Amino acid sequence: MRSLSGASLGVVAVLALGSVTSAVGCAKVGEIQSKKAFKAANAQYQQQDYKKASDLYEQTIAAAPDTPTAHQALFFLGNSYDNQYKASKKGDPANDALLTKAVANYQKAAETLSASPDPADKKLGKLSLEYLVASYGADKLNDPAKAEPVVQRMIQLEPGEPTNYFALAKIYEDAGAYDEAEKMLVQAKNAKPGDPAVYMTLAGYYNRQGHFDKTMEALEERASKEPNNPDAFYTIATYYWDEAYRDFKLKEAEKKDFVAKGTTAIDHALQLKPDYVEAIVYKGLLLRLQANLEKDPAKQQALLKEAQTLSEKANAMRKAKASGTAP
Repeated sequence: MRSLSGASLGVVAVLALGSVTSAVGCAKVGEIQSKKAFKAANAQYQQQDYKKASDLYEQTIAAAPDTPTAHQALFFLGNSYDNQYKASKKGDPANDALLTKAVANYQKAAETLSASPDPADKKLGKLSLEYLVASYGADKLNDPAKAEPVVQRMIQLEPGEPTNYFALAKIYEDAGAYDEAEKMLVQAKNAKPGDPAVYMTLAGYYNRQGHFDKTMEALEERASKEPNNPDAFYTIATYYWDEAYRDFKLKEAEKKDFVAKGTTAIDHALQLKPDYVEAIVYKGLLLRLQANLEKDPAKQQALLKEAQTLSEKANAMRKAKASGTAP
């Protein structure tokens, strides 16, 4: 076998260097074209022209597929297709194809951006997962089985984020897997016990299931985390009023107990915020309910009179606020 001479080696080296330079130059041109298309796509996206935006995002990715710009474009491409999809045209092949494309790009965006060290990319990756879950919802693909692993992945990525557990709990609740739904909500509470939202979400779940005692436990826990928030105690009062007013299966003693507990909670709310109009209204409602349970006519009339006074006070405060004369 003949070896190359020094001159031949030099020619090969020059040719190789030229090829590398050419490749680098092409890559650079591709990146420039990608960024230009991305800028144009974003402009159309902001104007809600999702058809033009999707075409330009496709160009962005095609010009330089392995760049940060193209990776970000994946989410917006998915969302552009998603926004073109019409639930009212479900079953139409062309319309359904838009959702298929949206899902494919959300998946790619989630895989790529979630692994990025850039916080902005990670945020966009999380958003991609959230939109992907929504795509499997009842009004779109209606495929909760495919949504489940996506949300589980979200939990793995952010084990301390309650909203991920909320999303998985909703999937289980909608599927009738109530024990699993409750477990997810309890995990959300354990993941971020200082977040009032976890207690409100848990209370909402128990209320839908008809577990009033557990509902109130969750609301009381929320109030213990926010001792200076009048809304926490106002919410407790509204639940007690609603149960005492609407549940005809309750015994009179139970109704009286709920009214008393509701009154205690609403008084606490008003101590924290004396001009809390909604709380004043509910204090009146609780007094009227108490009057209905009262056997003594004199006490009954006194309660109704106090309730009327509170109603007038609340109306006056609303009028003052509307006219701009409130202190």
